[in-house]
Amino acid sequence: MPVVFVPHGGGPWPFVDLNMGDQAELDALAAYLRSVHDVPPKPPKAVLVVSSHWEEPVPTVMTSEQPPLLYDYSGFPAAAYQITWPAPGDRALAARVRALLSGAGIESGTDDDRGFDPGTFVPLKLIYPAANVPTVQLSLKQGLDAAEHLAIGRALQPLREESVFIVGSGMSFHNMRGFGPQGRPASEAFDAWLQNTVMCPAPERSLRLSQWSTAPAARQAHPREEHLLPLMVIAGAAGADQGRIAFSGAVMGVRVSGVQFG
Repeated sequence: MPVVFVPHGGGPWPFVDLNMGDQAELDALAAYLRSVHDVPPKPPKAVLVVSSHWEEPVPTVMTSEQPPLLYDYSGFPAAAYQITWPAPGDRALAARVRALLSGAGIESGTDDDRGFDPGTFVPLKLIYPAANVPTVQLSLKQGLDAAEHLAIGRALQPLREESVFIVGSGMSFHNMRGFGPQGRPASEAFDAWLQNTVMCPAPERSLRLSQWSTAPAARQAHPREEHLLPLMVIAGAAGADQGRIAFSGAVMGVRVSGVQFG
């Protein structure tokens, strides 16, 4: 299976009219997310999502057989809290994730109550609108260390040979005060570095990603790096596969990218 890092947009977009910016740009992002359905060469047995919206002391997997939705946003119209995406969970996959992490010396945990947050249900409602693919969500690890998340991804690489589609969901630019024309130069500087980095051979790619905060405009693009960290897991799981830019567009006035390996 290939692995992907997707930009998930903002809030409950695109299922609620939020007047977020240029509609053509938003339509392009939605079209890209729909196209991710066809990225795997065959239908996946299950999906593992690493969402920027969940952090725990150790990497933690959801174990509910029928996860609810977690609307972890506020201030939106009522329709934002009525979105549905009833995909089943997969306890066997959750156990396999933990076994792989344990084999790499990485402690992990479980959460039987956690629901799919917008980092999962927003993009996957576009990718799998029928909600018929078992899906498990994996948290980030508190501390948000890039090298640790690359290692988590490397531990999970065998899932690719087991028909599991691994999706990282975040944003390549995420500065809540930087969206709009004022943030465009910083987003373009960081995005150029990011595009260059993901196309490097794996050893150089990992080194550059582990030192991401030294990139041009890095802290302007990510004052806090939680929306970038899913990319680290995906890049680790990519192994020796070269990356490519699967989406390059704009959201709320800034440049964002989606990445695919394999």
